[in-house]
Amino acid sequence: MLAQPRAPSWAEIFIALRQPRMLAVALLGFGSGLPYLLTSLTLGYWLRQEGIALATIGFISWVGMVYSFKVLWAPMVDQVDPPFLHRLLGRRRGWIVLAQIAVSTGLIGMGVAGPTADLAIFAAFAVLTAFASTVQDISISAWRIETAESRSDLALLAAVFQIGHRVAFVVSDALILIAAAFIGWPLSYISLGFAMSVGLAGALLAKEPALRVAAAVAADAAIAGRGLFARITNAFVEPFLTFFRVHGKAATLILAMVGLYRLTDMLMVPMMAPFYVDLGLPTAQIGTIRGTFGMVGTVGGVALGGLLAVRWGLERTLVVGSIVAPLTNFTYVALCLWPGGPSFEVVGVVVLIENLATGFAGAASVAYMSALVGIGFAATQFALLSSVQSMFGKFIRGFSGTAVEWLGTSFALMEAYAIYFVITAFLGVPAILLSIACAKRRLSSVTDV
Repeated sequence: MLAQPRAPSWAEIFIALRQPRMLAVALLGFGSGLPYLLTSLTLGYWLRQEGIALATIGFISWVGMVYSFKVLWAPMVDQVDPPFLHRLLGRRRGWIVLAQIAVSTGLIGMGVAGPTADLAIFAAFAVLTAFASTVQDISISAWRIETAESRSDLALLAAVFQIGHRVAFVVSDALILIAAAFIGWPLSYISLGFAMSVGLAGALLAKEPALRVAAAVAADAAIAGRGLFARITNAFVEPFLTFFRVHGKAATLILAMVGLYRLTDMLMVPMMAPFYVDLGLPTAQIGTIRGTFGMVGTVGGVALGGLLAVRWGLERTLVVGSIVAPLTNFTYVALCLWPGGPSFEVVGVVVLIENLATGFAGAASVAYMSALVGIGFAATQFALLSSVQSMFGKFIRGFSGTAVEWLGTSFALMEAYAIYFVITAFLGVPAILLSIACAKRRLSSVTDV
């Protein structure tokens, strides 16, 4: 657990942003964010344009469930050296590079196979991409946490990481749509497979965190000479026991909040691409909107969330993020019911607002979760939190297409989308209440010290 420092001045914040490791974490954020939408939202565009049914698209979104189970292999990434690359790069960076190569292979495979020739092979490459992406995320999260020097520094690193992450979202959500309109989906996916070299540059620029090296040496010395059972316990059990010992009775509250914090966003994702297609917007136009309005909103939201987390504290920023994220769902309701259909500018404003809110909430949640984990078990504990955050939402979103189709039996298609978006917005209320409870707990403990 990192210490709670005084709030740094704006000048100190901008000086910290000039450090070389900030460039490394931004590039790593790009590599982490690039494959995510290519196995979820963007994949929905491709499948819908191939005439795939909404229900099938919803079920295929279960590929993203791989992210929810990464806590199962996080202990291996935490405690075991990667093959071939450990001596050259260290444990954290070695796993990052190995995972990046596998992600690149999966994306290129998706482009070569395509969804119409053999959907099973295509889905297998999608699963490979998602699995390798989780290994990359586990390793990068641990590297970022173990590199931080304080809670403020942690928030700053989280913000820069999220900026890189969200820029990758724009590439894999917006620019790829423009590219697909000219060169087709297969070549677009293959091109982004090679674009993983940006993340690779970040891994090579980064330095193995000194805190992790010291913790690894201490852990190895503590279990030296002990049997296999002791080593398995240290890898798979101790990280979770330590988390519950540190946070005590509040651990359950924290996990409940984390599990519901991004629920509204996750339920929106599978239906966003089909919604744009059914709205009648050309693919290149959607790409232009999300690449301009989306880029401005994303970078602005993440930057604002990160900077306010440094100035206000992680807990206050967390609460604000829990409120603004579900509220933006109502802007999509307006698009559904817009008389005569929304114009380019109207859609752009909605995308701008959505990305501002999701960028802010994303930066807030990543910074908050990062502050909850301990050095030495950073990969496993952060994987626990991120798995809890995604598991429930990613499971039930598999039924999102079925829900919209069912609503469509009683309402017009746009009205069905509107009702679905309203429901997802109200499902954000529990997260707001739990965020407030977590913030009060932290603020009380700081006040009492």
